[in-house]
Amino acid sequence: MQQDLITQARTWLAEDPDPETRDELAKLIDAEDLDALAARFAGTLQFGTAGLRGELGAGPMRMNRSVVIRAAAGLAAYLKAQGRTGGLVVVGYDARYKSADFARDTAAVMTGAGLRAAVLPRPLPTPVLAYAIRHLGAVAGVEVTASHNPPRDNGYKVYLGDGSQIVPPADGEIADAIAAVGPLAGVDRPENGWEILGDEVLDAYLARTDAVLAAGSPRTARTVYTAMHGVGTSVLTAAFARAGFPAPVLVTEQAEPDPAFPTVAFPNPEEPGAMDLAFATARRANPDLVIANDPDADRCAVAVPDATADGGWRMLRGDEVGALLAAHLVARGATGVFAESIVSSSLLGRIAEKAGNGYEETLTGFKWIARVDGLRYGYEEALGYCVDPDGVRDKDGITAALLVAELASGLKEQGRTLLDLLDDIAVEHGLHATDQLSVRVEDLSVIADAMRRLRDTPPTALAGLAVTSAEDLSEGTEQLPPTDGLRYHLEGARVIVRPSGTEPKLKCYLEVVVPVASAGELPAARAKGAELLAGVKRDLSAAAGI
Repeated sequence: MQQDLITQARTWLAEDPDPETRDELAKLIDAEDLDALAARFAGTLQFGTAGLRGELGAGPMRMNRSVVIRAAAGLAAYLKAQGRTGGLVVVGYDARYKSADFARDTAAVMTGAGLRAAVLPRPLPTPVLAYAIRHLGAVAGVEVTASHNPPRDNGYKVYLGDGSQIVPPADGEIADAIAAVGPLAGVDRPENGWEILGDEVLDAYLARTDAVLAAGSPRTARTVYTAMHGVGTSVLTAAFARAGFPAPVLVTEQAEPDPAFPTVAFPNPEEPGAMDLAFATARRANPDLVIANDPDADRCAVAVPDATADGGWRMLRGDEVGALLAAHLVARGATGVFAESIVSSSLLGRIAEKAGNGYEETLTGFKWIARVDGLRYGYEEALGYCVDPDGVRDKDGITAALLVAELASGLKEQGRTLLDLLDDIAVEHGLHATDQLSVRVEDLSVIADAMRRLRDTPPTALAGLAVTSAEDLSEGTEQLPPTDGLRYHLEGARVIVRPSGTEPKLKCYLEVVVPVASAGELPAARAKGAELLAGVKRDLSAAAGI
């Protein structure tokens, strides 16, 4: 066993093209650090509907140039098998460690395989890459990013020519093609032959961002903005300037790309403490809004002044922003299908139905939402919003920020706020209170055990609310393909439990609906909603053994 591991590591070392990971692996072999080697050679990073994502380092269980070259070679083989020989593959990347190297390797592999490759000119938001695929008529796109994962992670996200992320069966077919790649010496990687794009694609994307706003709408909202050490600052500020909004006040400590993410434990606006610097800046600048992007700027977080909140600012939940943008689009006369994933608030369905628009639920992820026929607007509670599906068939934190700023500006002209509009929505459709129980684990078996426990002994009541139906989503439904998850409908509530697709987390999505007859009933309804959510969270934790 020990000798097999050492032999496996030496074989990998012999073809690793990266001096850094070669050095790392050589030291582990010399030290005979079997635990560290076993962790790196326990299998291979699995290519799925999120592409690849993992910790940087040497070996097949880490993100590195060898793994990326194999992934690119498999993707190229898949595209050629689909008759796409000679087609264009666009490559984008963020500012994380190794992202530029992974982008260059991908372009080299595509060129060597007889495809054409074009790389975005510098680290740019993921939605720019999603836009570029359709704008340039590409057959596929690759974005090198780990989104809001910890600093030591990186990832590899694949789109096909429709501008949407891959879904089955393409993901499985690409995975098979990756597995069939032989020694790296057989993967042709020329030194040049691909195109480095200029700013024309970015300029075209920025011109397109204007399309999400109504002609002549108010543009007066003042914002504080943080890019969370990611790539959003230059693109968002350019979009705001084009649209005529006041220049955002930047959270200077987080404005420039920095792969170390030095001011945050996790570069995700949803994580505790991640918005502290933004709120400190807001208390000095006194804006109407705080807007945050995650590091690759495909998500958008929004915070508003709230005298009752600790520090005077409150983060809006993704479901709240999702409802606000839906109500804004409806008020502007938007027609088409409104879509969301099953873990998002059912409020969107009520807004769409009242407006006479279509409504669809999908599995988790914009790879599904973006494929809904006739899509006009899609969102997911994890701060993802697709407000211009004809331009970007993915979540887009830049255009979402513009639309939020437009909505806040219109309300400001009326002496109102986003919180006032949320009150109106609650009175019209009922108070939809949502929360999440999220458990990060070191040992993935904890998640498997919790799912097994819930399947073996499903709860019959949570917070005193009877469970009226329980669905094992791994069996699929009439509307949804199979996925690892559980859904419980209760009297006035809904719970979904699923393992995260991108992080070592068990995620439980909770919603309770409290009828509201008038604005005067809102405080009592909110108190009741909070009490029920706390009870559901407590009882679900006990039922899952977490």
